[in-house]
Amino acid sequence: MRAFIYTGGPVYPDNITTEPDEEDLVIAADSGYKNALALGVKRIDIFLGDMDSIGAIQPPEGAEVLQVPAEKDATDTQIAAETAIRHGAGEIVIIGGLDGRMDHTMANLGLLEDLWEKQIFTVICNGRNRVHFIRNNSILIPRSKYKYLGLISVDERCRGVSVEGCKYEMKNRTLTRRQAFATSNELTGNCALVAVRKGGLLVIESMD
Repeated sequence: MRAFIYTGGPVYPDNITTEPDEEDLVIAADSGYKNALALGVKRIDIFLGDMDSIGAIQPPEGAEVLQVPAEKDATDTQIAAETAIRHGAGEIVIIGGLDGRMDHTMANLGLLEDLWEKQIFTVICNGRNRVHFIRNNSILIPRSKYKYLGLISVDERCRGVSVEGCKYEMKNRTLTRRQAFATSNELTGNCALVAVRKGGLLVIESMD
């Protein structure tokens, strides 16, 4: 099952084309409900959070409401992901969460790695950036509105990094956390193939 999680932070609706199907689980995490409304989402299955960011907006009618303490050891987005997994999600799409507070953005990028280790394929997108995480694996990136492609090593070293279908191709390279020479790449074909033999990579698509 696939789950959509709408979380806080700026979103750019004109560039967000992915939307939930009838069979998908839809979760709004606190102020993410505002983003869901802005994107025209018509159904929320679960609404959760500490309710500190929605102001006078009432929780969606018909949704299960899960209120969590304001002082807690996890962000609302993390709790939303754990809730999705408990409901049987094997794939998660997170909308929002990449702009605004840097600590929340970094926590969400770390969440991608955590979910990968739990064998939950996850993507996070706000309409300006779209981010995947892979470890010892490969991913196919289709051509889209996102012009640029960047790779960031989350490990001390990522070995055997290869990129095909881009302006700057790589074959069996090593990336480190301190280097940034794998940024601002551009697709030249219908898709790009990114692979890493050993290590964890953030694969980042950007509009500008």
